[in-house]
Amino acid sequence: MARVDLKNVRKSYGTVPVIHGVDLTIEDGEFVVFVGPSGCGKSTLLRMIAGLEEINGGDILIEGERMNAVPPAKRGIAMVFQSYALYPHMSVRKNLSFGLETARAPKAEIEAKVAKAAEILRIEHLLDRKPKQLSGGQRQRVAIGRAIVREPRLFLFDEPLSNLDAELRVQMRVEIAKLHSDLGTSMVYVTHDQVEAMTLADKIVVLHGGVIEQVGSPLDLYNNPANIFVAGFIGSPRMNFFKGKAVAGKTLALEMAGTVIPVPLTPPAGLTDVVLGVRPEHISIGGTDGVLLGRATIDIVEQLGGQTIAYGRFADGQNVTIVCEGQKQIAHKQEVELRALPTLLHAFDGTEKRITA
Repeated sequence: MARVDLKNVRKSYGTVPVIHGVDLTIEDGEFVVFVGPSGCGKSTLLRMIAGLEEINGGDILIEGERMNAVPPAKRGIAMVFQSYALYPHMSVRKNLSFGLETARAPKAEIEAKVAKAAEILRIEHLLDRKPKQLSGGQRQRVAIGRAIVREPRLFLFDEPLSNLDAELRVQMRVEIAKLHSDLGTSMVYVTHDQVEAMTLADKIVVLHGGVIEQVGSPLDLYNNPANIFVAGFIGSPRMNFFKGKAVAGKTLALEMAGTVIPVPLTPPAGLTDVVLGVRPEHISIGGTDGVLLGRATIDIVEQLGGQTIAYGRFADGQNVTIVCEGQKQIAHKQEVELRALPTLLHAFDGTEKRITA
């Protein structure tokens, strides 16, 4: 296991800054996921920890040791890439053992580590096959096994499931979570898929434009997003955002499409424009529970079996997404009354920051 500290880490390509002074601590044995849209800097930051990218400022420390000038091979790190990068002419056994053989490890040690990795990943029956004889999920297991045999103090994963189909991604997510539980080794995982982030992470780091927007547990980010970007990125389908005007009073209320919606918050002084955030799964159709959000016309309904997703719009043209559990019968062009519990409403000010007062 290893503790990693990033202190004011910066990176530029020429005159273009891409990482803007990142401060972050990854604790021993923690599973940390870097998540964000393409181009946010998450893979660059991971490669800087690995030593594959030079840093232009700040410090990277592993177990208190400054790593800025330490070569990748001497950092005690194993990295799993999006591309499996297996040797096609070698068997699975040889792919697993090659790095140890190159380092001239004793034969008995190599055999023991390969056997242990194969057992952990349940690929013992594949050891004599070539990569072309393997499925995508099996190849990814071999790539992970190649990292395991090195017994690193830190695992780095750079979008390792992107090349897999949907069913295999779900299966491999479970495998990686189990691997972390079994090994207890610190892991840093990069993905653009917020579902992967929510299901795997002890701690999520949301990046945007080379800046950390928020760090926290999956449920903390889901329940208490710091700003509109995080609120919209975490959760699927994404949070609804409705523009409204603040109504004067001691408790925050906003007017939207002719409806005044109370929110149990104290409004900041001078607040005028407000964005109301409501997750699709927190909106109910009809009933009497919660506050009235307004009436909406349903345009599209998706029946997924376990869930019903409806897409509609309010009278002022603002779009709304509703997720109902089970099989809800909703008609095309039906007008429905939408409600939500006040405690599940989020409000954001003109700077897109969450109002918490």
